[in-house]
Amino acid sequence: MTESVDPHQELIERAAAILAESHYCIALTGAGISAESGIPTFRGKDGLWTKHGEPPLNQYEQFSADPAEWWQNVAERRRHPDELTATIATAQPNDAHYAMAELERIGVIKHIITQNVDGLHRAAGTGSLTEIHGCSTLLRCISCNTRSPFDEIPELFPPRCDQCGGIVKTDTVMFGEPIPPDCLQRCYEESSKADCVILVGTTAVVSPAADFAFAIGQRGHPMIEVNLDPTIISRYCAVAIHDKAGELMSRITAEVKDILDEPPA
Repeated sequence: MTESVDPHQELIERAAAILAESHYCIALTGAGISAESGIPTFRGKDGLWTKHGEPPLNQYEQFSADPAEWWQNVAERRRHPDELTATIATAQPNDAHYAMAELERIGVIKHIITQNVDGLHRAAGTGSLTEIHGCSTLLRCISCNTRSPFDEIPELFPPRCDQCGGIVKTDTVMFGEPIPPDCLQRCYEESSKADCVILVGTTAVVSPAADFAFAIGQRGHPMIEVNLDPTIISRYCAVAIHDKAGELMSRITAEVKDILDEPPA
């Protein structure tokens, strides 16, 4: 009887060694990391946009033209949530989210840039975090970027910022809306310090988020990919492992802790 060979072990050990040796590793995550929490991806065979079509590219223009009407539509969706809204509201972090929070706790991952709006990194305990496309559980003033919890529908449409009086919208970034400048600035600062980047659950095709990862690789620093399938970035990575993120990130984290001789959490 032949003993089965683990196809990932060698790659996991190589990824863990790179992470353990890094001085300032950051991470870029995408929809793939939350798929195991039941949140459907947007692109791909079973993606929401694949099945239902992409939202209009002038979303932000529509919001700006009539914020009050847009907020009325938000209130209606809250009363009768669509598939994505309902799923995000009940989703919980999975093993990959918790593993990355643990890597931050032991000082290996210094910052996470996520393209996801589900708030699951935050719920898993990650502290140093940029949600570059916003967060579905927050509101944001479009004038001063002040954020506040989105606990209930405001009484007046459109709501106004307590700090500056500007119009408030949900924090999630719409098509046609600029990435909030405070998010961009944080991404530039973190990626400029990085000597390693790990990409988890992202196809790395959406700018500007993917640009920060590529910039680290172009400076000659190692890139690690953990994704269900190969992507356009796989060939540029020092290590590329393709399987479910929850299992892979848990195993990578355990290997890193063994290298650093960290006790179990």
